Amino acid sequence: MFDPETLKYDSNGLLPVIAQCAETREVLMLAWMNAEAVSETLSSRRVTYWSRSRQSFWVKGETSGHRQTLVDMRYDCDQDCLLLIVIQEGPACHTNRRSCFYTSVMTSEPREISQPIV
Repeated sequence: MFDPETLKYDSNGLLPVIAQCAETREVLMLAWMNAEAVSETLSSRRVTYWSRSRQSFWVKGETSGHRQTLVDMRYDCDQDCLLLIVIQEGPACHTNRRSCFYTSVMTSEPREISQPIV
């Protein structure tokens, strides 16, 4: 049985988590989890993050309706980062975009490559 305590957390008890769309494989966002958020996500299949700014748990979509349902959870070779394969309902980003990664810096000026969903 997997024990979330075996993961390698930073000095604040957190590790970075990348959310990826199960259907398109698009990278949606990066957030943070502690061991309790990992456990809750695995048991409920509702993705639960730790909000560093609010210092509290944050169930994705609980207020916005833009839920993430867990399909698979994977850790990296160092066990210090998670990849969540999710079913995303609505936009993942708080800016109302599908992905939080909507600015390209490949040219001299940063360029928005997606617009908010209306």
